[in-house]
Amino acid sequence: MGLLLSTVMAFAQEGSKILTFDDAIKIALKNGVLLNQQKNNLDLAVMQRNFNIAGLGPTLGFNAYAQRAAGNSFVQQTGKLAEGITDNTGASLNANINLFNGFSQVNRVKQSLSALDAQLFYVNRTEQDIMNTVATQYLQVLLDIELLKIANENWEALKKQLIQIKEQVNLGAKSQVDEYNQDSQAKAAEIRSLTAQVNLVNDRALLTMTLLLDPNEEFNVVKPTWNLNTADRNEDFELLFDTALKNRADYLRAVKNEESAKYGMKAIRASMLPTLSMYASGFTAYNYFYGTAGPNQYTFTEQLKTVNLKKWAGFNLNIPILGGSQNFQNRTNYVLQKATYLNNQIIRRNTEIQVKTDVKKAHEIYRLYLKRVLATIDQLNAAELALQLETERYTLGVTSFVEYANANRVLVQAQTDKAQAENLLLFQKVILDYAMGTLKPDGFQ
Repeated sequence: MGLLLSTVMAFAQEGSKILTFDDAIKIALKNGVLLNQQKNNLDLAVMQRNFNIAGLGPTLGFNAYAQRAAGNSFVQQTGKLAEGITDNTGASLNANINLFNGFSQVNRVKQSLSALDAQLFYVNRTEQDIMNTVATQYLQVLLDIELLKIANENWEALKKQLIQIKEQVNLGAKSQVDEYNQDSQAKAAEIRSLTAQVNLVNDRALLTMTLLLDPNEEFNVVKPTWNLNTADRNEDFELLFDTALKNRADYLRAVKNEESAKYGMKAIRASMLPTLSMYASGFTAYNYFYGTAGPNQYTFTEQLKTVNLKKWAGFNLNIPILGGSQNFQNRTNYVLQKATYLNNQIIRRNTEIQVKTDVKKAHEIYRLYLKRVLATIDQLNAAELALQLETERYTLGVTSFVEYANANRVLVQAQTDKAQAENLLLFQKVILDYAMGTLKPDGFQ
C-alpha cells in the first residue's frame, strides 16, 4: 500500500520565488552557524592528528653560525692564546629518535584518530539536526497554508450562505434569528481565517530566520512529492535498531569519544614509565686569525673534514623515581583522564538507550500516522456527504440551524484533521530517518 502526496503550490505571491524543500535544506546546510563552527573544529582535529603522527618519527635539526671576535682568543689548533681578530664559522647536525616511552606517542596518535572520527560524526549529526529542524519548520508552514486555505473556503461558503438566508428572510421564508445566527457563524469563520494568517506569518518568519534569508524577500513553498510507501517500514525492530547503531552519528561519536579517552589515559600513564632515546650529532667549523697567531696553518678543507670535525652518538635513559610535584601531577592527570574515560562510557551507554527509544517511538508513531491518514479520508468523505444532506434539509426547512451549523463545523474539523494528518505523516518520515541516522540531504524521496 502506498500513499503518494502530490505537489501543491501554496502561499503564492506575485513576483516571489519558489523555495522547494531541497532548496531549503541546501541553504540551511550552507548557512548553518553551528555546522560551520564544527567544520572549523574538524580542520583543527585533522591538524592535531597530523601533529601526533609526526611525533612518531625522529627529529633532525641543523644549526649554523658565523662570528668575528676581537681580543684574546684561544687557538684550538695550537693550544695557545692569541691577540687579534678571529673569524669563526661552524655548523652542526643533530638527530634524535625515541626508542621507548611507554607507547605514549602511539596512544596519542590513536587518541587523535578517534577524536577526528568523533568530530566527523559530530559534523554529520549536526547536518541531520539542521535538516530535522528545517523539515519541522518547512512542513509547519505548509500546514499553516493548508489550514488557511480551509479557513478561507469555509468563510466564503458561510458568507454565501448568509446572503441566501438574508434573501429568504426578506421573503419571509426564514426568521430574523436564522440571519443573526448565520452572521455569527460567518464572523467566527473570519476570525479563524485571521488566526490562521497570524500562525502562517509567525512560522514563515521562523523559517526565514533559520535559513538566514532576507525577511523582505518573498518566497513560495511547495509540498514535497515523497512516496510514503510502507513496504520498507515494516522491518523487524531489532533490525531497525541494529541499522540505527551503525548509522546514528551521535552514538558513533560517543563510541569514538570513549575510545579517544581510553587512549588518552594510556598516553598519560606512560609519563610515569622509563623512557629511552637515541641521539647523534656532528659538528665542524672553520677559523681564521688576524694578529699575533698569524694565519691558520690548516686549510679550509682540512679544518672542515679533519681538524674541527666532531661526532657524537649515544643513548639517553630516564627513569622517574622521585620527582616531587611533577610525579604527583602526572598521577593527577591520569586520574582526571580516567574519570573522563569512565564518564564517556556512561554517555555511550545512555546514547545507546536513547537510540533504541527513538527508533521504537518513531517507527510505531509512523505506522499509527498512516492509519490516521486513512481514517481522516473516510472522515472527510462522511462529513462532506452529511453537510450536503443537511444543507438540503435546512433549505427545505425540515431541520434546525443548530443541526446545519454542526454539520458545517464537523466538515471544517474533518478538513483540518486530514491536513494535519498528512502533514504529520510527512514529518514523521523525516523523524524516522532522523532516528535511524539515515537522514541525508539527497535522501528525500
